[in-house]
Amino acid sequence: MFLPIVLIIFSLALLTAGAEGLVRGSASIALRAGLTPLVIGLTVVAFGTSSPELVVSLKASLAGLGDLAVGNVVGSNIFNIGIILGITALVCPVPARLQIIKIDAPVMVIAAIALPLLLMGGILGRVEGGILLVGLIAYIIFNVRLARRETSAAIADEFAEGLPRQSRHWLWDITYVGGGLALLVVGSNLLVDNCIMIARAAGLSEAVIGLTIVAAGTSMPELATSVVAAFRKEPDIAIGNIVGSNIFNILGILGVSSLVAPITVTNIQTTDYLVMIGISILLVPVLWSGLRVRRLEGVLLLACYFSYLYVLWPKA
Repeated sequence: MFLPIVLIIFSLALLTAGAEGLVRGSASIALRAGLTPLVIGLTVVAFGTSSPELVVSLKASLAGLGDLAVGNVVGSNIFNIGIILGITALVCPVPARLQIIKIDAPVMVIAAIALPLLLMGGILGRVEGGILLVGLIAYIIFNVRLARRETSAAIADEFAEGLPRQSRHWLWDITYVGGGLALLVVGSNLLVDNCIMIARAAGLSEAVIGLTIVAAGTSMPELATSVVAAFRKEPDIAIGNIVGSNIFNILGILGVSSLVAPITVTNIQTTDYLVMIGISILLVPVLWSGLRVRRLEGVLLLACYFSYLYVLWPKA
């Protein structure tokens, strides 16, 4: 049991390094292509930071492990709001922009509600995957157009500061992207295989492992980034990253995974979907109250997550 745990920790390090390399190389290529930092931040960087979840769910889907693929997404969405945003707010109250409250957060709630509806038959097929991807493309197009039209110079500068710099040569970009993808593939294989080994040895279901260990592990890069930003008193884009990641997890990750290989789900419970929907809905009034997530509200989000764990774990 000790070796699989060590390999899981090692796999998470590989996933983190792979995501960093992919983002660095892709952002540099996008800069060379003439895309603005704002558009790159809303697309390339946002999707690159979710690449560990994408590769793990895709690997699980191809291996016929539907509970692990969907559990990773559902668990990550709950973890992102309950733990990442909760801890970030405890360190430093997190401001929210009106666009997130009026547009992005409602889209996140709609995506959370749509997932269990599409999975009512227990299968997320290619048709459902296509619907999710169409929704993601529409969301991206709308967001990019809105950002170009309404974003202030200060916000544009903020995105520019958060981007990796353009490398000295395009060969470095290819190296970063290729190396990042390789690390993501190796890391995802290690993570999925060893999580399954631990689950079987401990008598836990793949669903519980996906909802907890895998979900938390693939969200570690976002957690580290948000907490560091909060300690620096710069948590401005923390909510945007979390909400955007939750939208991409459902529309992008499960959309791509189910298009490649239809996903069969048997052990993800109604409770799991309801908690994901509930904590997504809860975030909306929390954001409306003063346009920020305060420390007390951070405690509330953390309490929601640990209450969910308390209910979930005995099911194993």
